[in-house]
Amino acid sequence: MPYRAPADDIRFILDKVVPVAPLSATDRFAEATPDLIDAMLVEGARLCDEVLAPLQRAGDTDPPRLEDGVLRSTAGFAGAYAKIAEGGWIGTAAPVDYGGMGLPQTLNMALQDMMSGACLALQLNPMLTQGQIEALEHHASDALRDLYLPKLISGEWSGTMNLTEPQAGSDVGALRTRAEPLGDGTHAITGQKIFISWGDCDFVGNVCHLVLARLPDAPAGTRGISLFMVPKFLPDADGNPGAANSLGVVSLEHKLGLHGSPTCVMAFEGAVGWLVGEPNKGMAAMFTMMNNARLGVGVQGIGVAEAACQKAAEYARDRVQMGPILGHADVRRMLATMRAEIFAARAIALSCAVALDMARATGGSDWADRAAFLTPIAKAYGTDTGIRVAEAGVQVHGGMGFIEETGAAQYYRDVRVTAIYEGTNGIQAMDLVGRKMADGGDMALRLLEEVQSGAEAARGASPDLAEAVWSAAETLRETTEWLLAQEPRDRFAGAVPYLRAFALVLGARFHLVAWAEGGARRALAEVFIRRILPQHTACLAEAREGAAGLYALSDEDLVAG
Repeated sequence: MPYRAPADDIRFILDKVVPVAPLSATDRFAEATPDLIDAMLVEGARLCDEVLAPLQRAGDTDPPRLEDGVLRSTAGFAGAYAKIAEGGWIGTAAPVDYGGMGLPQTLNMALQDMMSGACLALQLNPMLTQGQIEALEHHASDALRDLYLPKLISGEWSGTMNLTEPQAGSDVGALRTRAEPLGDGTHAITGQKIFISWGDCDFVGNVCHLVLARLPDAPAGTRGISLFMVPKFLPDADGNPGAANSLGVVSLEHKLGLHGSPTCVMAFEGAVGWLVGEPNKGMAAMFTMMNNARLGVGVQGIGVAEAACQKAAEYARDRVQMGPILGHADVRRMLATMRAEIFAARAIALSCAVALDMARATGGSDWADRAAFLTPIAKAYGTDTGIRVAEAGVQVHGGMGFIEETGAAQYYRDVRVTAIYEGTNGIQAMDLVGRKMADGGDMALRLLEEVQSGAEAARGASPDLAEAVWSAAETLRETTEWLLAQEPRDRFAGAVPYLRAFALVLGARFHLVAWAEGGARRALAEVFIRRILPQHTACLAEAREGAAGLYALSDEDLVAG
């Protein structure tokens, strides 16, 4: 049974659980009617099922290669990318003035969910371009926007993000790439970047690199970082790719998974670049791109989880061991858990996207604060769910899951990096308990009040489930107040389990809403609330342990064992 894009599940969430209707009531998204959204989900699902999914295995078994400095992509990727570009899918949420559709990011995230499940390695390419489009829209000069946005939105050109250097991973302030003014408004960019996804591409006319670099005499640390547009080919007077720029791919990384997506070591040797935004303000511009990408990466995890779950369920249905293994209680436990967590993660991600869109449409700071708070949860929980579900999928397959030909292991290998992309999940958790609670925990407590209000409203129909959700939110509220009184190190020591607890409570809220719709939704909600939500108790116990026990171990204890 081939991959089937989960358009029906997404449609249900956007209709019943995280309603998207308020978006179409705004002037900005008035065209995003239910009929239009439904049509795009149907067409997007068809693209995923018929064009992208058949390339999933090819990307793994026939990865890109570097031949005499020229990248050769996986056979079939060029044709599939052309279908993505021709359908306008890269510009779903992009500005209309430059050729985009101007539709909600919520719809774009739903489409990226389906594309990630179909073929994550190829989906990465347009997702990175979308992030670059947003960064340029908000920070670039009119001249740069006029030149680059139409070509990026159409898919003629692709975009990348160049942050990481060998000595500067999460510590971006340690980067050494230099930008020397050339006297004509351009700069000579010199340095090396690593881990650059789709750093080169042989099915677009130009690859446009956003590169972080330092101007002469720039302040130390992140305060002295600027952002530059550095294209593979220098645009000529007509805006078409001209002479080759002084940059190239040094090598391709040998990765655990995601083999179909080339991860490049890039060398910039006096390459010509144009400043994006203000000098020494590159991090602000880059964070625009990264925040988009963080939600997108969370959605990638959800998409892969969906595909891994489908494959495991198909195997369980067909595999006979004392009867079909789908009838065995433990296999049913794994599959039900997988499906329940996917629903929770998908609902959280879409609720974050709706908040992001409502902030853009209304200018409301409350919506912006909500989106900012939900972003690290959506990213970390979405990718953690992808990893857990893919790992469980291998287990459902038993010994065959360890055999590459079944394809089950590929999902685990491919999705594992998403917990590292765009700031590790530990960094997401520290952001949650740090910057995102700099408001004194106001947004966190408001979200918990909403959970409890929803639980109160559900008491008449399902008192036991409603009580479980209400009590979980209350315990989380108490731990939130405890965290707010702690020093940063103690907060950070418990940040990861705290984020998971918050995700479980939010997921339970959305499952409780779905429960009211009856049918299979009801059974799945009971699996989540009765079997998965109780894990929040252990998570919060760990979160409240603080840092003392961790630092009671010496460095030598941790290294030597």
